[in-house]
Amino acid sequence: MDETVFKARIISGLSEVSPEAWNRLANPPALSFDPFLTWEFLEALEASGAARPETGWSPCHVLVEGPGEEILAAMPLYAKTNSQGEFVFDHSWADAYERAGGAYFPKLLSAVPFTPVTGRRFLVPPGPDQERLQDALLSAAIQIAVQNDFSSLHVNFVEPEFATQMAETGLLIRTDQQFHWSNDGYEDFDGFLAALSSAKRKNLRKERAKAQAGLTFKHLTGDDITEAHWDAFFEFYMDTGSRKWGYPYLNRDTFTILGDRIANHILLILAYEDDTPIAGALNLIGSDTLYGRYWGCTDPRPFLHFETCYYQAIDYAIEHKLSSVEAGAQGGHKLARGYSPVTTHSAHWIAHKGLREAIDHYLERERQAVEHEAAYLEKRTPFKKDPT
Repeated sequence: MDETVFKARIISGLSEVSPEAWNRLANPPALSFDPFLTWEFLEALEASGAARPETGWSPCHVLVEGPGEEILAAMPLYAKTNSQGEFVFDHSWADAYERAGGAYFPKLLSAVPFTPVTGRRFLVPPGPDQERLQDALLSAAIQIAVQNDFSSLHVNFVEPEFATQMAETGLLIRTDQQFHWSNDGYEDFDGFLAALSSAKRKNLRKERAKAQAGLTFKHLTGDDITEAHWDAFFEFYMDTGSRKWGYPYLNRDTFTILGDRIANHILLILAYEDDTPIAGALNLIGSDTLYGRYWGCTDPRPFLHFETCYYQAIDYAIEHKLSSVEAGAQGGHKLARGYSPVTTHSAHWIAHKGLREAIDHYLERERQAVEHEAAYLEKRTPFKKDPT
């Protein structure tokens, strides 16, 4: 049996590794394409200054190399001095530990900064060494936490099967829920509406009519996206970010860099009144999923949010035969618009035994509550009910 010796090392930024080496691990041909794991996306957050120590995100990515120093596996990893931009809320954990005299920060986090998207965190291509490489990444991350006296390691928005694997290693598993739209082979939006109950179908048609009155909507991708479009969208983003988060996570440079690097994987939806954009939504395009990320407007109108973010996204997904639309975190209002509850998972390693046991008990109750709520909501989706 091949017992190749692996060596782990830490890099303080993705600029220290080539895009080709990272992307080969992040998006191997055998797996679905995830735009958030690309070197181009993650490094843009660092290059623009959005993900940096001053904002609470210190990159300390893990690379695992073979004897020839070829990079065999990788893990996006950050030392965090706050919990902002994570969308897996551990404020109560931090408060409890610090009231007991402990220091919850800094901590370690493996995630996509500023976006609650499920995906791979241990970037290991399929192959005979996959399990050993995953173990090497996890061991390296825990070793970093121990050596630097960090309180914890968090791996957010992992795939369900990976959460099961992490539970078997002793990590604590947390669940939550989002709302995703699934494409049941619809030919067009009317085909989707036909799957809804009569009352819900009428409501959605009324919402779309009110939202679209006097407006035109443009779907922009690739070279069609200009700096003028980014200027308009950034104004929308700043308005939403300032109100919703207290301060926006991204800056203007972030959007220019993303536009330069991955425009073909971006869908920018803009609502125009005459020639003036008044609202917009930024989406990223995966191989089978459309990911809604940010939105904003300068002229609030009834149902404009739903139209720009949800219904236009469904239009695009149907036209391009994508299997799903992920519309981000939270938002029970999405249920009535055809987005169904989906369970999300995260894995947590806690250094302090007492804190770990307390969190473990809490998570057991929380998982039951999430499961019950999902079952409750599933019965209240707007789709026609099976008479059987």
